[in-house]
Amino acid sequence: MVLNNKTKFLEGSRAISLTVSNISPEVVSAYPITPQTHIVEDLAQLKAEGKADFEYLRAESEFAAASIIVGAAAAGSRVYSATSSQGLILMMEVLYNAAGLRLPLVMTVANRAVGAPINIWNDHSDAMAMRDAGWMMLFAENHQEAVDLHVIAYKLAESYNLPVAINVDGFILTHSYENVIIPDKKTIKKYLPNYKPAPGTYLNPQKPITLGGFFTPEHYWREKKKLDEDLKKTGASLSRAYREWKKILPSPLSVKPIFDNGLIEYCGPKNPKTILITMGSVAGTIKEVLKKEKNSGLLKIRSYRPFPAQDIKRIIKNCPRLAVLEKASSAGAYGPLYSDVMSSLPQYQGLSSDHIIGLGGRDISTAIIKNIIKSAGKAGLKFW
Repeated sequence: MVLNNKTKFLEGSRAISLTVSNISPEVVSAYPITPQTHIVEDLAQLKAEGKADFEYLRAESEFAAASIIVGAAAAGSRVYSATSSQGLILMMEVLYNAAGLRLPLVMTVANRAVGAPINIWNDHSDAMAMRDAGWMMLFAENHQEAVDLHVIAYKLAESYNLPVAINVDGFILTHSYENVIIPDKKTIKKYLPNYKPAPGTYLNPQKPITLGGFFTPEHYWREKKKLDEDLKKTGASLSRAYREWKKILPSPLSVKPIFDNGLIEYCGPKNPKTILITMGSVAGTIKEVLKKEKNSGLLKIRSYRPFPAQDIKRIIKNCPRLAVLEKASSAGAYGPLYSDVMSSLPQYQGLSSDHIIGLGGRDISTAIIKNIIKSAGKAGLKFW
C-alpha cells in the first residue's frame, strides 16, 4: 500500500474530479447536466483556486464540449469530459468521429435515463446508445472502482489511440458518499507517465498529416474493420493494465472475488446452480443477497466494450441457469446486455432469462433480486 494515499469519505463525483485532476489532463471541456454536474463543477473550482493547471473550456452544449476535446486531442493533448443522458445523445456524432479518428479521449458518463418521458434518475439507456460508436466502455460498481477505472482508462486510451468511457450510475454513485482512496499525482505517475503522442498521430504544422479524410467504400470498410480488430485487442491489455494498477494501489475495501481479470469479476460458489450477470452498482446489492444464497453466483461485467465473450464462457461452464439483470431495454427485442451474452452462449437460449431492472431509477430491492434468482432459467423477458 502506498502510504501517502489515505482513505477519505467522499461523494462519488468529488472522488472522480480529484482523480482526474491528479491525472493532469491538459484540456477539460464539458457542459453541465444532471447528474454529472458536480464532477465538472469541482474541476472548475480546482482550476479557479489554482490547484489544477489544465485549460478549462466552457462550452455552450455537449456537442460543443465533445468537439472541443476532439480538437484538443487531435492537437496532441491529454483531454477529459463528462456527460449524461440527453447530453450524451447530443454528442453522438462527435463520439463516432472520435473513435474513427483514433483519438485517445477519456469521458465519464454519469448514467441517466433518456427521455421521453423526462426522467433524471439512473439507468443505462444512455450508455447503450453509444455501444456501437467504437469506444471502450467500462462500468464501475462503487467509488473505488470508478477512481481506478479512470486511471486505467488513460493508460488504455493513450496506448491504443482509442476513446474510453467510464460509466458510473447517476446519483447512486455520483451523489453518494463512500470511503475511497484517491491516488495522488506521484502514485499515478508511476503508472501513467506524461502523455507524449507518437509522431504522425496528431496535427503538427511542422509535419502535416490529414485526420478525418474522405474515404470511398473500398477504403471505408477497411478502417471500420481495423477499428473493430483493435478494440477487441484491448481486452488483454485491459486485463494487464488492471493487474498492474492494483499492484500499485490495491483496494482493501472490496470483498475478494474468486475470479477478477479486470474485464469481469465472479463472486460465489465454484459450482453454482444459478449465475446472475450484470453491470454497474447493482452488483453491490446482489452481493449482499448472495451472502445467504449459497447456490448462486454473480458474474459482473466491468468491460462492456470490448465485450469479454471468452471470459464469460470460462466462468459459466456448465451452470444450469443464467439470469441477466440490466438497466436498459431495447424496445421490440431482448435487452442489449442479454443479446450480447446470448450471442456468446447460444446453448443457453432456453436456460436463461432477461430481467430489465431499475429503469428510470426504479428501486432494485433485495426482494427483487431474490425473486429473480427463483425464476432464473425460465426463458423470457421480464420488467421489474
